[in-house]
Amino acid sequence: MKNITVIGSGTMGNGIAHVFAQNAYSVSLVDISEAALQKALATIGKNLDRQIAKGTLTEADKAATLGNIKTFTKIEEGAKNADLVVEAASENVNVKLAIFKQLDEICPANTILASNTSSISITQIAAVTKRADKVIGMHFMNPVPVMKLVEVIRGYSTSNEVTQLIMETSKKLGKVPVEVNDYPGFVANKILMPMINEAIITLYEGVAGVEEIDTVMKLGMAHPMGPLQLADFIGLDVCLNIMRVLQDGFGNPKYAPCPLLVNMVTAGHLGVKSGKGFYDYSAGTKELVLADRFKKHSNTVLA
Repeated sequence: MKNITVIGSGTMGNGIAHVFAQNAYSVSLVDISEAALQKALATIGKNLDRQIAKGTLTEADKAATLGNIKTFTKIEEGAKNADLVVEAASENVNVKLAIFKQLDEICPANTILASNTSSISITQIAAVTKRADKVIGMHFMNPVPVMKLVEVIRGYSTSNEVTQLIMETSKKLGKVPVEVNDYPGFVANKILMPMINEAIITLYEGVAGVEEIDTVMKLGMAHPMGPLQLADFIGLDVCLNIMRVLQDGFGNPKYAPCPLLVNMVTAGHLGVKSGKGFYDYSAGTKELVLADRFKKHSNTVLA
């Protein structure tokens, strides 16, 4: 496999394009927005500059990496010659189903279709195609150029050959692939999201404040980032969507999203990408400033 198409140029999409291009794959990056594509290329360039500053990359490597990426605003142009497509669109099941149905019609019969979904069923996605044996999950971690893990998710009909090929391809990217089965949340988010949701419930119930909760988990459990800060970086809307996938998939009330999380997403406070979540990022600095409403906590519900 040499021709890789990445659908979606956001945080995950541009990171996936970056690592494939840096490893000498020919990458077609597809997004409906030309502005988003240009922003993605600028982000990739900045991330490559960081690698140069650390001495892990040369200017020639950067030029070669960027030279391996072509951009497209039409999916039929960007995916028609792909050996592998990695979809990294929004975590919305209807959006993904529409994309995979279209890809199935556009791509050659031997093209493998992968999704970077963090929770949505690969089996459900595969069902809208005529190549269920060639549909698989490649769940990269954020930031993609740095994080080593790739969850490789087998759908109900994913073939052994395709699974092995994706495992080998992930290793060629310098990643550590872990094969998992297709159940809601897979492994990473089946464990992580309930923990984040429980941290939000702890705040909602007035047990402790934002800073206190994050400090306990960082210093007491050796987590590099507290769960509320991590939720801000993931995106509170993404956290909410995954909790709903878990709740619907398992039918268990323990996966019900905290009402505070629902309210914050409804209000548009999504974390880093909106400028405000559990912390305030609007000051134009990397320093985290506690959002006013969470600076103090009490024994009353914060809804």
